[in-house]
Amino acid sequence: MVKALVVADEVDERLWTDAVRGFPVDLVIGAGDLPFKYLEFLASALDKPCVFVPGNHDPDLSGFTRYGGLSMKDGFPVEWPGPQGGINADGRVVDIAGLRVAGLGGSIRYNDGPNQWTQRQQARRARKLVRRAEWKRHRDGRGVDILLTHSPPLHLGDRDDPPHRGFDCLHRTIARLRPKWLLHGHIHPHGEAVPDRVAGSTRLRNVVGHQVMEFSI
Repeated sequence: MVKALVVADEVDERLWTDAVRGFPVDLVIGAGDLPFKYLEFLASALDKPCVFVPGNHDPDLSGFTRYGGLSMKDGFPVEWPGPQGGINADGRVVDIAGLRVAGLGGSIRYNDGPNQWTQRQQARRARKLVRRAEWKRHRDGRGVDILLTHSPPLHLGDRDDPPHRGFDCLHRTIARLRPKWLLHGHIHPHGEAVPDRVAGSTRLRNVVGHQVMEFSI
């Protein structure tokens, strides 16, 4: 079993202290819209790896690459704005702490902010993600354990207002990848209980706030 501290959207000030060091976890997972310094602190205090996807309120992290230990953009060394030591899984398939995580960050486009996509744009990104995951599965026989997104699928835990509508393409992505879990943020429960949902063999969970989860490997 892999135990993870899963966080999204809402900072818990109790975790932004040395008290977090008592959490017996193997991994930090972020589903977006959290200060990068918060993710950085959690990973550092726990001395565990961190994987995340950006939310619609996060800075644009596209176009950054790593070369020779340096962060590069457009061929020039630059300071990466993301959390130090964190792994951005947006559009990628990442093997970390014994888990395979496929990531798709961002929300539906509702203004000109970063990390926002139309349904068609996100569908294109999702198809590329599926191809990467299937190539890896063909190579080593391992499927995706967690589909990590910021927004939920359309009509499956989203809301009716334009900024909080989910992505239709996630239904097809779930059907193709058959992950054990889809973890998402973006939809604030405001104190209400949010039960898990199920799509095929995949369990979906709104992880706004924080929780400790166990994943079988």
